[in-house]
Amino acid sequence: MDRYAALAASPAGRLVLPRLGLPTPPVLRRYAPGQPLTVGPVLLGPADGGRLADAAAAALSGTGVDIRRTDDGQTRYGALVLDADDLATVEDLERLHAFFSPTVRRLADGGRVLVLAGRPQDAADAEAAVVQRALEGFTRSVGKEVGGQGATSQLVRVAPGAQDRIGSTLRFLLSARSAFVSGQVVEIGTDVEMGTDVDGPVDVPDWDAPLTGRVVVVTGASRGIGEAIATTVARDGGTVVAVDVPAAASGLADVARRTGGSYLALDVTAPDAAARIARHAAEHHDDLHGIVHNAGITRDKRLRNMSADRWRQVLAVNLAAPLRITTELVADGVLGHGSRVVGVSSVAGLAGNTGQTNYATSKAGVAGLVDRLSADLAGQGITVNAVAPGFIETQMTAAVPVGVRQAGRRLSSLNQGGLPVDVAETIGWLLWPASTGVTGNVVRVCGQALIGA
Repeated sequence: MDRYAALAASPAGRLVLPRLGLPTPPVLRRYAPGQPLTVGPVLLGPADGGRLADAAAAALSGTGVDIRRTDDGQTRYGALVLDADDLATVEDLERLHAFFSPTVRRLADGGRVLVLAGRPQDAADAEAAVVQRALEGFTRSVGKEVGGQGATSQLVRVAPGAQDRIGSTLRFLLSARSAFVSGQVVEIGTDVEMGTDVDGPVDVPDWDAPLTGRVVVVTGASRGIGEAIATTVARDGGTVVAVDVPAAASGLADVARRTGGSYLALDVTAPDAAARIARHAAEHHDDLHGIVHNAGITRDKRLRNMSADRWRQVLAVNLAAPLRITTELVADGVLGHGSRVVGVSSVAGLAGNTGQTNYATSKAGVAGLVDRLSADLAGQGITVNAVAPGFIETQMTAAVPVGVRQAGRRLSSLNQGGLPVDVAETIGWLLWPASTGVTGNVVRVCGQALIGA
């Protein structure tokens, strides 16, 4: 918690800041194994018979969640979930108002709003496609309205036939794992698109350890967000291959020791980087199930003052290396059916940022990598996604000038910066075996930052 947030949480802060018209950052609920999925009952609309409502109810059975199908007008809810899949006319959009207007005022602090919908490209006609697209503006606006109480709002688009794949996404978005994710649109594709139609639903014996038996490479793992990713993967039952440059070998070894994994000191831009990862995996582990391309650098300068060397270094580490390593590991069969590839983009890449033309270009390219490889590898059952962090409290952002730092923290629906673990939790969800069908997404972890909104 930054100093301003700590002040806002104090008795004096709670008394003074609202009178001055200053924002009061909410205290976010973050995940701990064994905690309840939601902070209260879940109101699930509409009544029985909706394609996605019934699928959501089935997916949440056994979670301990108190699911309500009708509103009693008094309950304070932990989540409001609406099946909007059948909205097909502009008049149908009134159901959004009818469901949420009387209930959103009773959403608990740290609550969740989810709209479950179809994909516009699957709609029967033009009006239905327009209506499904309209849901984006609704959910993002709701996120801005409820963010002050630490609540979030998301839209989940589910392809026809993919409703039995929504379980992992519901468990992530309803839980405290998604504390700093809001205003996002997540798409879930079909089994056939993912080449998994013969596999059937993925069984998860223990949702507190959803990565059990999985081996995941994490680059840039010696500190900061990379270290948080490695720690989260290990906490969720996975085995980490921690990778970083030779100069960070000491920290890398510490991370590997604490997580019970292995480590490989490696420059990801080396021509033989993929071959060395493959060789390490073969020597130390039975298999490899995923890779997180977290390694990245900044070499900021305004374009007019930027040397070709600064440009080249950033593009080589942040974009060329993930593309080449992924392509080679897949081509060699090291990453096979059911593998997960997760890139780390940035809000700067989606919105642009002064003095970061090289960095923003590389991070927008990561989104392009997701677009292309998710399509190319779908038939092999390999998912490719990315996260785009906003303002995250790291050593790098601690060096940002105070004024810019405060602006970065407050210009979001949640009025604060995120933590490395927020990025790690989102990546963890994308790595889960049960996240089959979740591919081609770039999920912002930014507290619904206004920058790049």
